[in-house]
Amino acid sequence: MANKLFVGNLPFSTTNQDLEELFAQSGAVTSVNIIMDKFTGRSRGFGFVEMGSDQEAQAAIERFHEYELSGRPLTVNEAKPKEPRGPREGRERW
Repeated sequence: MANKLFVGNLPFSTTNQDLEELFAQSGAVTSVNIIMDKFTGRSRGFGFVEMGSDQEAQAAIERFHEYELSGRPLTVNEAKPKEPRGPREGRERW
């Protein structure tokens, strides 16, 4: 198991600090990154938390999957590696 977690269904008002404080209850948090929309600057409602160890990551999944944060049940699971994307249609590659 990897120690990087996907956290979905976040309230849009959640900050990186809020998420770090929440997940610190399960162990050491190495990094937090809430994904922001590049056009509006608003949260996209999901992010990633990296825990200090695999055991802490598993504890966080068990504790916070379906945990209710501001009325929304969180989705917490192991993050999958980002898949490479090909070139977009209609754009030339230089």
